Amino acid sequence: MTLSSLTRVGLVAVAVAALAACNKGGAAGPEGAASAPKPAQVVTLATVQQRDVPVSIEAAGTVVPLNTVDVRAQVTTTVRSVAFKEGQMVKKGDLLFGFDDRADQANVDKARAQVVRDKATLADLERQWKRAQDLRGQNFIAQAAADSVLSQLEAQRAALLANEAALKASQVAAAYGTLRAPLSGRAGLINVHPGSLVTPGSALPLVTISQIDPIAVSFSVPEAQLGALLRGGEQGKGGQRGAVGAAVSVLLPAAGPQRPGAAREALEGKVSFIDNAVDTTSGTIKVKAELPNPGQQLWPGQYVTARLTLRTLKDAAVVPQAAIILRGQERVLYVAGADNIAQLRTVQVRFAAGDSVAVEGVKPGERVVVEGKQNLRPGGEVREAPAGPGKGASAAASAASAGVSR
Repeated sequence: MTLSSLTRVGLVAVAVAALAACNKGGAAGPEGAASAPKPAQVVTLATVQQRDVPVSIEAAGTVVPLNTVDVRAQVTTTVRSVAFKEGQMVKKGDLLFGFDDRADQANVDKARAQVVRDKATLADLERQWKRAQDLRGQNFIAQAAADSVLSQLEAQRAALLANEAALKASQVAAAYGTLRAPLSGRAGLINVHPGSLVTPGSALPLVTISQIDPIAVSFSVPEAQLGALLRGGEQGKGGQRGAVGAAVSVLLPAAGPQRPGAAREALEGKVSFIDNAVDTTSGTIKVKAELPNPGQQLWPGQYVTARLTLRTLKDAAVVPQAAIILRGQERVLYVAGADNIAQLRTVQVRFAAGDSVAVEGVKPGERVVVEGKQNLRPGGEVREAPAGPGKGASAAASAASAGVSR
């Protein structure tokens, strides 16, 4: 064998040995990777809370006055004076308009004078009747004469009653010479001025007064909520049952730009009316709430949001909304045990309110995964992300993933 042949054989042996070493290393690599422990998933955890959860619904509503009255003249007359201004708050009984009532006052004086004359005539006839009785007792006059005096006396009594009724009628007519506020509220546009002729049949009212304190909010509730609405309250006055008397919060319209998450100002009231039928066109039922409005923050015609509390879930288990995972018709979440092992748990949602959800299937005090559950699997180990300003679980999870990839 030549030197060149020996050299070739040596090179082949070296190559074979190197290949065997590579194959051995490649076989050992996967075993080492499989035996290495998986790192814990960094997540944000939240403790299941136990508290009372009010079940409420929100609906768009319209502010309406409790009472609105169109003030009209009851007789044909001329406006003499207007005792208030447009937009003024008036109280029940305040003078609004004065009319030309000179003829009516004259009729009152005439009727009063007639009553005075009738009383004088009646007094004279009573004296005549007394004398007639004395004379008849002494047989100085016949019975027919005494009966004639008695007949005149009774006729005068009837005439006095008639004229007293006429006096009252003339006083009622004279009372139409002024118009007073039938209720307390805010006056609207004045449609007449001093010197205007007014008639009872006029289509345009003299003024409209609307009661705005207290005030009402009218809104509609979906038909699907009718059962909860009717079961929401106890039996109230007048035999009414359902949510009549239930608490209602009316969110006031925002005066300007709102900060995200900022609470809107609200006024509290109570349900005063539930309609007796469902609107077949819209599939809703009308509800009205009454609430105090001393600061006149609500105005008739405004659009507001009404929040109606139907009932309260006592001692409900509450978790963050972000912890819920949707899987078709199921709702699941991850629960971190005492050993920090994640368990997938099926829950039933009882009611969702904002960022919180009342559920069944978890117990108060258990920890649920809120953030970082995207890559989590049942049985996987979790590690709670350290709390810190401006650092969420997603950032911590991303950092942990980056560390694993390195």
